[in-house]
Amino acid sequence: MVTIGLLHTTIRGDEKLILEAAKQRNVKIRLIDVRKEIFNRNSYRTDYNIVLNRCVSTIKGNHATHFFESLDLTVINNSKVSAVCEDKFVTSLALQKAGVPTPEFAMVFNANQAHQAINQLGGFPVVIKPPLGSWGRLLAKINDFDSLEAILEHKDVLGSPHQKSFYIQKYIKKPGRDIRAFVIEGKTICTIYRHSPHWITNTARGGVATNCPISKEISNLSKKASAAVGGGILSMDIFETDSGLQINEINHTTEFKNSEKPTGVSISGAIVDYCLKVAKKI
Repeated sequence: MVTIGLLHTTIRGDEKLILEAAKQRNVKIRLIDVRKEIFNRNSYRTDYNIVLNRCVSTIKGNHATHFFESLDLTVINNSKVSAVCEDKFVTSLALQKAGVPTPEFAMVFNANQAHQAINQLGGFPVVIKPPLGSWGRLLAKINDFDSLEAILEHKDVLGSPHQKSFYIQKYIKKPGRDIRAFVIEGKTICTIYRHSPHWITNTARGGVATNCPISKEISNLSKKASAAVGGGILSMDIFETDSGLQINEINHTTEFKNSEKPTGVSISGAIVDYCLKVAKKI
């Protein structure tokens, strides 16, 4: 019998769905609260076949992932995929290099370069994001130079070191929604629209999820984007533009509890099934 070690920093609705899906498949889950572990290679003992990273804390999840990989355990998603997807700038670089449509972007470290970069991107408005972060937090839509100056000064004086790297993205006007595609091993298993009158459509910020049919364009784009960042269990945030679909961001420890009902797809079950498939190949 396969046992999955599930890394977590809290048990959310998503993890409860995974536990229920595993129970239905007679798969044993070993819960590993990384906050309570002592990761010492000389004394640590394991009793599971594969590890699934579901940590809310990216830093804790990354350290735990590297630890278990050092013990020659397979972790989903692995450290290479995590390293790309956790950083928006690195994700954008990987997508652009692979020829995957994505909004134009630049990285700078001061206001003078930011102004020049914005001119290269076609001018205002633009979006400034922290390279590391989730749930649509600390995003700023910048409409003019005065706003740019104020935001960058606040980030420089009050922010953490990560906030002092200025990731600038061309603003994409959305039709009151964007698309999130859930992708496992390059295959799109379901998609949702995230509706919001606000330009930030994250469900964590009030966006409403409805089912989105999986088109051939979504499927092909998601497959190409998955390959660009290393595969595994991913979700893609997709923009609809006049020139076609574009991948905005990719999440490697995706939340999905609000997406199973509108799509009718057991994303949790698909995650468990993928873990079983990988474990059987080890």
